[in-house]
Amino acid sequence: MVQKQVSVIVIGAGNRGSIYSKYAKICPDKMKVVGVAEAREARLNRMVAEYDIPQEHAFKSWKDLAAAEKFADAVIISTLDPTHCEIALAMADKKYNILLEKPMAVTLEDCIKIHEAAERNGIIFAVCHVLRYTPHYTELKKIIDSGALGEIYNVQHVEDIGNTHFSHSFVRGNWALEQDSSFSLMTKCIHDVDLINWFMSGAKCTKISSFGHLSHFKKENKPAAAKSATRCMDCDYERSCPYSAKKIYLEPAEQGETGWPIEVITNVVDIENVTKALEEGPYGRCAYECDNDVCDNQVVNFEFEGGKTATLTMIAFTKNLCVRKTRIYGSLGELVSDGDNEITVFDFLSKKTTVIHPNDMEEYKMYYNLYGHGGGDFGIISHFVDSIIHNDPSINRSGSLDALKSHVYTFAAEQSRLTETIVSPSKLMNI
Repeated sequence: MVQKQVSVIVIGAGNRGSIYSKYAKICPDKMKVVGVAEAREARLNRMVAEYDIPQEHAFKSWKDLAAAEKFADAVIISTLDPTHCEIALAMADKKYNILLEKPMAVTLEDCIKIHEAAERNGIIFAVCHVLRYTPHYTELKKIIDSGALGEIYNVQHVEDIGNTHFSHSFVRGNWALEQDSSFSLMTKCIHDVDLINWFMSGAKCTKISSFGHLSHFKKENKPAAAKSATRCMDCDYERSCPYSAKKIYLEPAEQGETGWPIEVITNVVDIENVTKALEEGPYGRCAYECDNDVCDNQVVNFEFEGGKTATLTMIAFTKNLCVRKTRIYGSLGELVSDGDNEITVFDFLSKKTTVIHPNDMEEYKMYYNLYGHGGGDFGIISHFVDSIIHNDPSINRSGSLDALKSHVYTFAAEQSRLTETIVSPSKLMNI
């Protein structure tokens, strides 16, 4: 029997859309990119050339795609967060299977609409909660499900965002202003709320409290030596500033680096274009002179059914970039995760310690071909494609209902932070 090749249209050919598209090169027998919708001409043309997309299937607007006859099995929606709902609803109603970048949407009402549209249209639908698909967290969840830890009573989880990552994405970048995207717990740590939800294996969250602030990246904290400079290229203090745009973008480019985050600030990565971007664009601004307003420091407390609890810390000021550290406490054992390649389990009965290195396992070697998010990028696109090939939605680990639960918990946490109250997620939506 000949295996089905899944035809895919990429809506939004930026960083995320481009990454998922690469699966078509790694596994061409499983996936083919047959269309693209992208407003930026340079990125549109790049995708057309790279994947030999016919001109009639290259759209400058997703609305033009929506107006065309359906010509593929699935769409990958990787546009900016506020656009997700309108696009997802249109594509679901055309019966496209959907892989939707997180967050689902920037309001709870829109998240619910997307879930209902996916159910109503009977499509295969997955949200890019990529950490559920990494080798590391796949093996961690196997340990939980095996019963080796007994009943899970507490999870302590920390997300080290990274000092330069936060200044790039949440001070100077697309996720700096809540009104343009959403609050940072949603845009950055929905992954982490989702992991905690997943680790609790179906137990409902009953209460949430949260505290957080924009603590550092604001004008009153600007070093006096920076004086009136509003751009790093013109600043006398720049050499002493850890958030210097020259250090983050220009100097690595001068050393020959071309990847993230440099590739984000210009379509052509060379010294001339990177310099121009820092002189004229948003990524060259002083980190203390931006209009950012999202939290750089936040904690969330969760209470689940059965007396279970969890805590999440989101912090910008770390050496590590996007590294998660987790401790899970059960009735029979304790688990420690470095978020990368080491899981340690201590068994209370035998007093033995077991150490696992998931990335070294043979079954995950293929993940190195697309290793963003610790292999999660390969994991989610491969599972999504397989779910279409086999017409089996259960192959996905992040369907619309599971994703909706994690979003409800995240909205509840932000409501708690803003109102300084304990919030019951069931008051937002009974799921």
